[in-house]
Amino acid sequence: MTAMTTNAPPSTAAKTPGGKPARRRLSVPRILLIVAGALILLSAVRVLTGSEQLDSVGQISAALGLAVPIGLAGLAGLWSERAGVVNIGLEGMMILGTFGAGWIGWQTSPWLGLIAGVAFGVLGGLLHAVVTVTFGVDHIVSGVAINLLALGVTQYLAKLFFNSGEALAKGGNPKQSPPVGSIPDVTVPGLSDGLKTLAGHHWFLISDLAGIVGGLVTNVSVLTLFAVVLFIATWWILWRTPFGLRLRSAGENPIAAESLGVNVYSYKYMAVAISGGLAGLGGAFLATVPSHVYLENQTGGRGYIGLAAMIFGNWRPGGLAMGAGLFGFSDALQLRNGGDTVHALLLMLVVLLVLLAAWKAYRRAKVQALASAAVAALILVWYLVTDTVPEDFVGATPYVVTLLVLSLSAQRLRMPKADGMRYRKGQGK
Repeated sequence: MTAMTTNAPPSTAAKTPGGKPARRRLSVPRILLIVAGALILLSAVRVLTGSEQLDSVGQISAALGLAVPIGLAGLAGLWSERAGVVNIGLEGMMILGTFGAGWIGWQTSPWLGLIAGVAFGVLGGLLHAVVTVTFGVDHIVSGVAINLLALGVTQYLAKLFFNSGEALAKGGNPKQSPPVGSIPDVTVPGLSDGLKTLAGHHWFLISDLAGIVGGLVTNVSVLTLFAVVLFIATWWILWRTPFGLRLRSAGENPIAAESLGVNVYSYKYMAVAISGGLAGLGGAFLATVPSHVYLENQTGGRGYIGLAAMIFGNWRPGGLAMGAGLFGFSDALQLRNGGDTVHALLLMLVVLLVLLAAWKAYRRAKVQALASAAVAALILVWYLVTDTVPEDFVGATPYVVTLLVLSLSAQRLRMPKADGMRYRKGQGK
């Protein structure tokens, strides 16, 4: 493996294999500039629309909690797909995680429930690995089958374990487990109260920044902090260690990796098992942090949204975290504030689409520039002639955001080259 390296020679680093200039990666100053611009835009929209809850401490805190299971599902998909295995079964593995945490958690402790949720997710991941890696079944077919199987199995087991005896006496029923203990929260004393006060003044930019930071230091679950550690650890392991290089080589060019001595099957199995465990942890989070019970259909499609966040993040942890945060923010907005605050987002969307149209025009992509400008005009008319958003549309906000983000980011994506492809040992000989 010493011949494999991630650094291109200086003479070729500036160009792609086709001779075109390589797309420059975002540097730290550019990222900070983008964040500052987004904060100014958010503050301006809040002032213009009077939607003071748009970035309040409570809104950001709720968004963070809702982003964690989506982020863990996306992180699960990243591990699997970096090894070349498409994992549509994330939703099913999350369902297994919710059941494992609810079943074991109410009988013992929430910590053992979390471990059980991870273990159930790993079982789902291993099943997916056996079917796709060993038997070569289409990855999409296997993932859909796991989603259906997980739903059916957990419904059956819930009726078996939660609808009789002690479980029934403690509040269980065929669709719900008895209550699970709480995972501790962390609040930074002094700083949290001070930021809440500062956010309450509704000053331009200053109060917005205070609300965002305040939400990040108020009632933060220990499991949320652990999820942050997992994101950092994933980046370090996959991009800074020999293990990560070998695992990614299995998803980029398994034949070349095999020729250099990599056991491709083993790395695919490990990646998909880790993927299942992370998805199970995301499901266990839902059963132990926000609700404290297992509920039927508790995941609510978060496995699919996590997969969308992973794609938006271009199969990288940093972009994935941004995508999960965006989806969590939109979900919290519609749950806490309803149509009035979601209506304020229309104005922000208009500004973003206008900026996108200007950028596409600068890049001489005339069709895309005109399409973005036309959609911006339609949304602006919608914003001007209405005062609120219908409740039916408000409930669909996270899914609309998912589709919009994927459509806008589709052109810059680069998935692993061998992602989803069948691999057989020795096929390159």
